[in-house]
Amino acid sequence: MRRNHIGRTSVEVTRLSFGCSGLGNLYRRIAEADAQAVLQRAWDRGIRYFDTAPHYGRGLSEARLGRFLKGRDRSLYAISTKVGRLLSPGSELAEADGFIAPLPNAVRYDYTGDGIEAAFEQSCDRLGTRFIDILYVHDIGQVTHGADHARHMGDLLGCGLDRLRALKAGGRIGAFGLGVNENEVCLEVMAEAEIDVILLAGRLTLLDRTAEAELVPLCRARGTSLVLGGIFNSGILATGPRPGAHFDYAPASPEILARATRLQDRAQAAGVDLATAALRFALTHPQAASVLIGTAKASSLDRNLDAAEAPWPASADSALQEV
Repeated sequence: MRRNHIGRTSVEVTRLSFGCSGLGNLYRRIAEADAQAVLQRAWDRGIRYFDTAPHYGRGLSEARLGRFLKGRDRSLYAISTKVGRLLSPGSELAEADGFIAPLPNAVRYDYTGDGIEAAFEQSCDRLGTRFIDILYVHDIGQVTHGADHARHMGDLLGCGLDRLRALKAGGRIGAFGLGVNENEVCLEVMAEAEIDVILLAGRLTLLDRTAEAELVPLCRARGTSLVLGGIFNSGILATGPRPGAHFDYAPASPEILARATRLQDRAQAAGVDLATAALRFALTHPQAASVLIGTAKASSLDRNLDAAEAPWPASADSALQEV
């Protein structure tokens, strides 16, 4: 599978990557054997970039990925994980933040230098490595933190970014950036600092192209890569605009349903399905270094990878146009 560089660093990632949120039992519990099977399928299909986070099952996703990668040549693959949430021993829970039967850890937000380094070291332990290719600052921003945003941003700009620079200079990480689902916080951070990469979820998709206005031109000018997540906008671009379809983790509004319907009609007229058009849009975006496919099912992974590898007729480019 083709590889792309991250920013101006030496880190390389495959153009398709595996998102490990499902391995943390997102919305449903999966067996360890099934988690390992879908990772093996991703590996067999050529994926060599895996993204995870402490947030996913309070460490469960990282632990499962670490078990899968144990004993494999470290030079063959890239890992990204995230900082901003610090775990500590806690009580067993049936569910937390949508993750079923997470590991028994408590969690708190911490974007200070010490908090970032502590979270990084914990992730290394769970993943069984001393080096992380990409370290993302996770869910910083107004949408997540509301009234606490200014305090957390002050911690990140005051000492958190310096610690990330130190980890990179010391050879512990290859690149760093943001892992978020809003454009505004990216612009806010980039006004103060240089970052290598942004994992942007849901804001540069066939349906939501809001990143094109300011963020994409700024990334192009700065040499900042984008890794695209949430390319199906929480489901509506995968399922189609059916009743109950989700957009941004909530039932889609009538306006979104109408726009998705127009996109679906255009895709069908061009001879492709809506999900394939959404995947094609992400894969062909010039600023995208990699596109995340997140699933806990090998069959779903195969379906997406088959669609990505299928010939794309030039006549279907009309399905990628904005409505």
